[in-house]
Amino acid sequence: MPGPDLLSSQGLRLDGRRPNELRRIRCKLGVFTQPDGSAYLEQGNTKVLAAVYGPHQASKSKTSTEGVVVNCQYSMATFSTGERKNRPRGDRKSQEMSLHLRQSFTAAIKTELYPRSQIDIYIEVLQADGGAYCASVNAGTLALIDAGIPLKAYVCACTASMAWQGSEPEPLVDVGHVEEAAGGVCLTVSSLPSTGNVALLELSHKLHMDYYDMVMSRAMQGCRDIEVILDRAVREHLAEGWTKQDTITI
Repeated sequence: MPGPDLLSSQGLRLDGRRPNELRRIRCKLGVFTQPDGSAYLEQGNTKVLAAVYGPHQASKSKTSTEGVVVNCQYSMATFSTGERKNRPRGDRKSQEMSLHLRQSFTAAIKTELYPRSQIDIYIEVLQADGGAYCASVNAGTLALIDAGIPLKAYVCACTASMAWQGSEPEPLVDVGHVEEAAGGVCLTVSSLPSTGNVALLELSHKLHMDYYDMVMSRAMQGCRDIEVILDRAVREHLAEGWTKQDTITI
């Protein structure tokens, strides 16, 4: 378990946030013209680009008559962390993250609408400061919406951890790099908040069952809060597009 130094005597975290407070999220849709859909998202100091191509005809080896094949590629820029990465693509961590992203997006996409087709989702982490997977899921969701891919619901991801204030446990939402590096448990949840379904659940360490419900509840609440932010960004993007279209028509 993390030590009590993750919370001050006033109940604030190392970056000044309250335990139930998300990092600031800034996002933009349609940042590129070449892909079918794209998005840029900042979650705290973690910065991610996402691009979507498709749906297009799948190769013979990947063709599925039951639904679309979702292909994900996750990579980190060589300058994304304090230490320069020798293999920003194709390493074991990137392959694992790509599989986890595919699991989350497949749960949200209406795959049955595109048999014998393929959707390619590319995620590039420009700066990593904790919660890179969550930021990747959130950016990918915006890129899919920008591409016009039908979704069952928004898929959002958030992390949660556990700290102690005195002798009382206090769950933390949207864990940053310093809190991750403290060595405590980190629960990662990818969910469809509007339906209550969980697409992916991962624990970094063992967590006592007495604390699981409160940590899980805090992570799910974080997903719901992120969904509101993403939905607002989508609506603003669409409103901006309609305004430009009206101006051109006039």
